[in-house]
Amino acid sequence: MNQKATPPVGEQILNSKYQPAQGAVQELGSMMPGSEMRASREIVTASSTWITPLREEMGRVIVGQKHLVDRLLIALLSNGHVLLEGVPGLAKTLALKTLANCISVRFKRLQFTPDMLPADIVGTMIYNPQDGAFRTKHGPIFSNLILADEINRAPAKVQSALLEAMQERQVTIGDETYPLPAPFLVLATQNPLEQEGTYPLPEAQIDRFMMKVIVDYPTRIEERAILDAMATTEPMIVVRTVVSASQVVDARHVVNMLFVDEKVRDYIVDIVLATRPPIAAGLNLNGYVQNGASPRATIALTLAARAMAFLGGRHFVTPQDVKSVAMDVLRHRVSVTYEAEAENVTSENVIEKILNTLPVP
Repeated sequence: MNQKATPPVGEQILNSKYQPAQGAVQELGSMMPGSEMRASREIVTASSTWITPLREEMGRVIVGQKHLVDRLLIALLSNGHVLLEGVPGLAKTLALKTLANCISVRFKRLQFTPDMLPADIVGTMIYNPQDGAFRTKHGPIFSNLILADEINRAPAKVQSALLEAMQERQVTIGDETYPLPAPFLVLATQNPLEQEGTYPLPEAQIDRFMMKVIVDYPTRIEERAILDAMATTEPMIVVRTVVSASQVVDARHVVNMLFVDEKVRDYIVDIVLATRPPIAAGLNLNGYVQNGASPRATIALTLAARAMAFLGGRHFVTPQDVKSVAMDVLRHRVSVTYEAEAENVTSENVIEKILNTLPVP
């Protein structure tokens, strides 16, 4: 692993005063008003100094796609996995590789194929004829940032091996269990067009992804900028490392302490409960929702909203933070009925209806 850079002064103060290891986590917004409230804002500002340089560095390679870049940063700050879906050529893989190159962490790309084995990811036991013993050979999963390219091409046994790594952040090889390095993120892509030779992800694995982000086509202006920058035989731009793993971990501690008002917490719970059939019936969604979001969605929605507030330089979460990330957090956790599919009603339509109907605190 690359050598970690020394955190700036603001983050050194953060380490000495706001580490959760020293006791219970105290939310920044729960401090008394006045100087301490200003101090909480200064802590957020000091620990987020790397956000703007990281965005600018990624902007040198990725034209537009602000929504995609922000969701990758949210996943980085909230320790969650991301599933990207979009047609080929929309810079999904390039965005993930650029993010990895901007962070001082170990990065591995896994190109999934139907003939892949679990040992190709987690590793295996190798026999040594010299001493007659088995040696453990770690696979590429033992990295900080994993790019799982076309993850739906992997067979079920490979997906199950990846499932343990995503949820428990550990892998089992033989009789031994090995922890994965921290931070550990799986950033996966899948192509929605081709279904031949693919294996739909099981619901248990889809639920482990904190967000499912739909990558759309660029605008005309962005398309022209892409042409000007990339229409050459050597289009690759070398990015520089702008943030270390220690800075990311310190920022995560601050994200965990951002203030979430009681009304905002209730709003998050109301959104998740509205995706479940009993309450969905009261929102004129009767017969459309087959399975709603689990409590894991409630946790993910809260963390994502906190990360969104952090990106905005705020020490508190607003209802708009919740609404802005709700679609990405919930779209893959809500399944619709056959009746809904017959009427061309998707999970996104259901979530949009919920967000537009529920009162905002």
